[in-house]
Amino acid sequence: MQNTFGQILRELRLEKEIGQEQLASEIHVSKGIISLWENGLREPVMSNLIALADYFGVTIDYLTGRES
Repeated sequence: MQNTFGQILRELRLEKEIGQEQLASEIHVSKGIISLWENGLREPVMSNLIALADYFGVTIDYLTGRES
């Protein structure tokens, strides 16, 4: 089964040992939006995907589950 964006984001965040609040601060969004993304209730806009990919050092394809 392919991981969803929210699952991948949570795994990357936990691997880096940071909380939702710290990640939110790093990419300039609210803590609530991180929770919504991780729970699959919202999807990020392109600028947020780019910020997340840059922060975690992964590709957007990786974040969205298109590559492993």
